[in-house]
Amino acid sequence: MIIQSETTAPFTPAFSSLRKLFWPIHRRELKKFLPMTLIMFCALFNYTLLRNMKDALVITASGPEVLPFLKAFVILPFSLLIVAGYAKLCNVFDRQKVFYIVISVFVGVYISYALFIHPNIEYLHMDPKRLKELQETYPNFQHFFSVIANWSSSLFYLFAELWGATTISLMFWQLANEITRVQEARRFYTMFGLLGHFALIAAGKLGKSLCDIRHTSASADEGWTYFINYNIVAIVISAGLIMLIYWWMNHRVLTDPKYYDECNKIASNKAIKTKLSLAETIKYVSQSKYLGYILLMVIGYGLAMNLSGILWKKQVQILYPNPLDYANFLAEFAVWVGFITITLIFCLKGMVERFGWYRAAMVTPLIVAATVIPSFIFMFFQEDITPLCSWTGCTALTLAVTIGGAQQILSKSGKYSMFDPTKEMAYIPLDQELKIKGKAAVDVSGYSLAKASGGYIAGALLVITAASDLMVIAPYLAAIVIAIVIVWIIAVKKLSFLYRSLVNKAKPRDVQTFTNPEKVIR
Repeated sequence: MIIQSETTAPFTPAFSSLRKLFWPIHRRELKKFLPMTLIMFCALFNYTLLRNMKDALVITASGPEVLPFLKAFVILPFSLLIVAGYAKLCNVFDRQKVFYIVISVFVGVYISYALFIHPNIEYLHMDPKRLKELQETYPNFQHFFSVIANWSSSLFYLFAELWGATTISLMFWQLANEITRVQEARRFYTMFGLLGHFALIAAGKLGKSLCDIRHTSASADEGWTYFINYNIVAIVISAGLIMLIYWWMNHRVLTDPKYYDECNKIASNKAIKTKLSLAETIKYVSQSKYLGYILLMVIGYGLAMNLSGILWKKQVQILYPNPLDYANFLAEFAVWVGFITITLIFCLKGMVERFGWYRAAMVTPLIVAATVIPSFIFMFFQEDITPLCSWTGCTALTLAVTIGGAQQILSKSGKYSMFDPTKEMAYIPLDQELKIKGKAAVDVSGYSLAKASGGYIAGALLVITAASDLMVIAPYLAAIVIAIVIVWIIAVKKLSFLYRSLVNKAKPRDVQTFTNPEKVIR
């Protein structure tokens, strides 16, 4: 068991109540805290731009019906390759080189799409007439053909989706877990989310500005091309800033024992690194019940949001069939997610310390459970809510999109404000091997497995029914979502007991510094 030592940390005076609420960071900690916050900001900024682009690109071209097949048969296999490649890179190169290589690969794909693939898309994609013939001949597999025919959009969707899992869930939080002391984590992690999620507002505002290009473009296609190119430019600049900050931290921060307890071991990390293959890593992780419950939490959130999300996106596509209109709506959606997330983080700040890890970890599944049911009601019974529509002045479709959007916003905000910090805190008591390779397997493969499982479920129902519209299978998906949330809640309860055990095994000094375990895991 490796618990980061607090012996090198200087004496930490108590904050005033007001300072603890608004800025629980000491001045001497800013040299480590601010660069980490900027990395998270840039990573979330890119993820928001990429998420809006990929949805507008794929859904308006092929419909949300292709999403289950993309997630099941494209994203999951490639995410497993990412884990294998990441483990291999970690065995061959040091931590810094791995970070630069991974970021550079993603940036290279985005640049290639903007410069070479998208301008020649009509020559690279299958002829629309041929696609329609295949879909009519084999209706059970019509959505598979859409994924293949629009392969460049599928490729961009893949790398946009993996950006979040790789750069945020894996590399950022792995770095944070490695260099953050336990007494810093309960203050830093919440503030990372609070400040980092201003990126959603910034990206949303930028997206809305870029969507206004349509008013000055000669055609809708030209406006869409400009939108893509300007987004990629912003993404490349932000990724370059991430690498620059990371380089500065490694040369100016992590070499100082005041900020990093293990700085004297940086040079020897490569020599002592355990060299496990992907199969050995999976076997090693599968033997940990602790990681298994974290995996269930990740899958619970991912699967519930995936299935409810594709149903909501179907409504959005009907309301906004034009790519720029769809992208403009998603940009506004990102702004609201940013505002609500920041508000929730601020209101829930210190919840782990006051009410314990268990209650804090329960916030997100309870939010999902409380919001998804009203969302389904408004989605399924649009005709029955016509009187309400006349009272509000909205169409039934607009009202369904609005209620579903509120559900998505609150659930995503719950993830960012409580789910991510509590999940990352759960990794801290683990030994170094489980922290690094176990986290890689859980976070990258876990999120992708959740989305793939949603894809297998929805895809199987679409294939069996030969349905061209998601709403045919929507009632089944709604029942599955509710069952998943129940399993998620049980996993949180089980993990809390194991977490208590690990914290109690820590040294008395570390336990006391972290917080009273009876309070943390209550």
